[in-house]
Order: sequence, then C-alpha cells, then structure tokens
Amino acid sequence: MIQTSEALTVRPMGVEDIPSVRSIDRVSFALPWPESSYQYELTGNRVSHMLVAQAEPASGPAVAGYIGFWLIVDEAHISTLAVHPDWRGRGVGRLLLRCALNLAVASGARLATLEVRHSNLAAIQLYHEFGFNVVGRRPRYYKDNNEDALLMTLDEIRDLADPSGGANG
Repeated sequence: MIQTSEALTVRPMGVEDIPSVRSIDRVSFALPWPESSYQYELTGNRVSHMLVAQAEPASGPAVAGYIGFWLIVDEAHISTLAVHPDWRGRGVGRLLLRCALNLAVASGARLATLEVRHSNLAAIQLYHEFGFNVVGRRPRYYKDNNEDALLMTLDEIRDLADPSGGANG
C-alpha cells in the first residue's frame, strides 16, 4: 500500500526506517519505544502493521511521521502515531491515520481502538474528527508521570475518503 499526497508518500515501514522513526519517537514521547520493539513489530509480530510518511528529499526530514496498528480479529488497535516536529500542523497525522484505517478496513477490521494521554488535546481532536469517541479511562496508564489514558473507539470504520484535502489539510 503506497499513497502519495503532495510531498509525502505513505508506505509500509521497513527496518531501514527505524533510526528515523526512533528519532521522532524520542522527541514525541516521554517513554519512547526501544529499537527492539520496532524490530519486533516489523519482523516478529504477525498482527502488526507499521506505516511511514516519506517526504521528498527537499521537503524536510526523510520520515515525516509514522503510525502502527495491530489487527486482532476485526479490531484495529492504534499502537503508535507520531509526526516529526518540522511537519506538525500540516496534516501528516491526519494522512497517516486515514491510510492506517483504510488498510485496516482492507484487512478486515470493523472497529478501531486506541489510548491517548488525556492532556494530548491535539491528538484527541484528530481522533474525534475521524469519529472516535471516548469510551473509558485507564488510570495512571503512563508510567512517566502516572497520567491517565483515555480509551477511544471508532465503532464502525470504513474506507475513508480524504476528509482534509491532503497532507496540508
């Protein structure tokens, strides 16, 4: 699955992308995944699907962002999503989420779930745009500061037309 939008191409993540993805991970999260987790997601986890938004060389950092989900029976669980700081606010997260949900639908998913820090208002807004609803709370879910996670669910996913008009939407 390859999808292009302006200066970005969304494609499956490869092991060669791990250094770039880990760099984004480190500036995005208080508890970044270790390299071994990405290796496992790409080579050992049969239910994992990992995508990157690849920028054209002159457009900024080579990997603009990434997303991962696990397909468990008919549920797509969004495991991670992050955008390089240079690309934030330009629709990259929206593009990645749309591509991941479309891939999930094509793979047989009927619903999607995720956890998000209750303080991450930008992410919560993005998920609401796609129809996710808060269905629960996981107290002290994040170990760096014991922040609660909101559990969000999209009850019926379908193939999504681009709701934003592209990566800059």
